[in-house]
Amino acid sequence: MIRYGLLSAAMIGIVALSGFTANAVDQKKEQPVAQVGDPAPEFSLMDDQGQEWKSSEHFGKKIVVLYFYPADFTGGCTKQACGYRDDFSKLEDAGVEVVGISGDSVKNHEAFKKFHNLNFTLLADPKGEAAEKLGVPFTPGEKTVQFEIDGKQESFVRGVTTQRWTIIVDKEAKIAMKRDLKAEGTEAGKDPEVVEAFVKKLQSGS
Repeated sequence: MIRYGLLSAAMIGIVALSGFTANAVDQKKEQPVAQVGDPAPEFSLMDDQGQEWKSSEHFGKKIVVLYFYPADFTGGCTKQACGYRDDFSKLEDAGVEVVGISGDSVKNHEAFKKFHNLNFTLLADPKGEAAEKLGVPFTPGEKTVQFEIDGKQESFVRGVTTQRWTIIVDKEAKIAMKRDLKAEGTEAGKDPEVVEAFVKKLQSGS
């Protein structure tokens, strides 16, 4: 009887623990995704120079454009990056900080930035941590992109493939805009123009 009682108690404990674990998982899945008007969630990633970039040191100080993209050295992503490069002075004059984020490594970003003379920060999100916090869909699994640099074929590996979304965080550190470029049919290279127009409206209060 004693052994049966101990066993029963242990089984009850296991069942209770299993139920608690399941509830914890369910609660995690049910956590709301940050939407327009919500405070922007904080995150920390490595930039293209291997330095830690903390959102807490940037959000609330100026308007921050976070544009998520699939991969360095691909067609659409290159057009989008070069578009931001060419419009950078206009955005900078308007008090805007531009940040590109993808599942690429620091090494990938360093090479991509140098090859295309990019004048803004790229952040490495190989596990999709920032993307998940901001509700940007991504596909797990490493992918390799081949690209020729200085006559030599190079391989660039990324941890996850992030979908193309653009998020704007205003000076109050709240999400002011959140766009799925594919869903709305916006070409990657046109993204900077849309952002610039939105920033003007945001600053004018309209």
